[in-house]
Amino acid sequence: MAKLKIGILEIITASVSGGWRTRAYSTGFKKTHASLTPQAVSVWCRQLGHETHYATFYEQADPRTLLPEELDVVFFATDTRSSALAYALGKLYRRRGALTVIGGAHARAFPGDCLRFFDLVVHDCDKALIEEILQDSFARPSVVSTGRMLTDFPSVEERRREIETVMFDRRGRPGRLSVVNVLASVGCPYDCNFCIDWSSTYQMLPTERLAADLEFIAATWPGVLVAYSDPNFGVRFDDVLGVIESIPGRSRNPYVMESSLSILRGDRLPRLEETNCFFVAPGIESWLDYSNKAGVGRKTGEEKLERLVAHFREIHEHVPAIQANFIFGTDVDRGEEPVELTKEFTRRLPFVWATFNIPVPFGGTPLYDQQLAAGRILEAMPFSFYYLPYVVLRLEHYHPIEYYEKLIELHEVATSNRLLARRLVAGRTRGAKAHLALRTFGMRSDLAALRKILKRLRTDPELLAFHEGRTDELPAFYRRRYRAALGPFSELISDEEMRPVLDPPAPVAEQPLVQLAAGRG
Repeated sequence: MAKLKIGILEIITASVSGGWRTRAYSTGFKKTHASLTPQAVSVWCRQLGHETHYATFYEQADPRTLLPEELDVVFFATDTRSSALAYALGKLYRRRGALTVIGGAHARAFPGDCLRFFDLVVHDCDKALIEEILQDSFARPSVVSTGRMLTDFPSVEERRREIETVMFDRRGRPGRLSVVNVLASVGCPYDCNFCIDWSSTYQMLPTERLAADLEFIAATWPGVLVAYSDPNFGVRFDDVLGVIESIPGRSRNPYVMESSLSILRGDRLPRLEETNCFFVAPGIESWLDYSNKAGVGRKTGEEKLERLVAHFREIHEHVPAIQANFIFGTDVDRGEEPVELTKEFTRRLPFVWATFNIPVPFGGTPLYDQQLAAGRILEAMPFSFYYLPYVVLRLEHYHPIEYYEKLIELHEVATSNRLLARRLVAGRTRGAKAHLALRTFGMRSDLAALRKILKRLRTDPELLAFHEGRTDELPAFYRRRYRAALGPFSELISDEEMRPVLDPPAPVAEQPLVQLAAGRG
């Protein structure tokens, strides 16, 4: 096979036209969201003998300057909120004659929409599939997949070039916010209906590989933060912690992870402290019986609140930084109770960062299938609005105006100056205090955006009719925001292309993540 010139671009911010505050936040913090799989693709292409150019876009520069103009193949990775920019860049590189390929969370969720803008859409991949793509083995356009979960990732040492490209300074030195991603497991044992991993099988990766990665990081980048990218860290808690404990105590890098709350209890908490765990992000989701990850059995409402407050205080004795994940607006939520309980939780635990997520019907999930079948998805809404502060569903128990009012209440409590002062006192370390302050200022931007939308809902009949489901025409409000976010790339996407293609619901008997249609040339 001839040597190819290949670009790998991960897009981790949705806009190219944000203000200086957005750029500062993205440059300092957003780039830490760079993911592992695009780095793996870059490594595999290099191992296959090709010239590779890896980059991430986090609003640090014009994305056209991050890769060479003339490329034979360009791999894109993006989440759904950044899909509009990925679509525009895909069209741009395809016009230049490159084979364009998209993977990542958005490609898995909405492959049918991606096929409009890319030659190939990748669901599950490995090195062998990447080699087939580079050999031009597939018909265009196609959705391609190995049909199996990826479990063999390049080591941290093999990804060193990619890690240093995105996370370190120009001299290859890490900064205070530099992060190295590792994996201890793939898949998830839970079946939350909103999660793209709901039907995946949990699998622990070889412990010897994790040990080698941690040893390399400790020796090469002492003190750099390790981020576990596992969908659910520590399901096999003793096995994972045993590997971390095998690193000599003073050499252990601080680490962050996301876990179910039910795992974080008892004698496990001192082990997290001993292994230098800096940050945990357990999910609570709902005050009612919505998921089984909070570890409180069938407790709901006030009783659940008291159990959770006690549990988070216990965690705080051992872990400096904590995040609690809520989802507000699911079909089990109604009235004032979920709002009041969440506000009380936030006030009583100033050292915990509460995130207020909204139901988003990502493709391949039961939530998407249910909401699409019920006709409650706003089908004209572009996928780039599938994130807070934008609501893309007609909610079961809340009118759009009422829902935004309650979201604003939650954000006002979490971002108040009074609570910020308490956060700075309650934080156990300087890093934890800085984390809480940075997140407060970031959430204030979300609060401002929520207020603007609420004001428009009260004064713009077209926008209100759209959210009430009385019209399927995308309001001018969203068309303008879509084009503003794309900036100079706006002309690459037509008004017709703004309207997304929604894949049909999965058959009830099968419920796979997505429907695949691969063709080989």
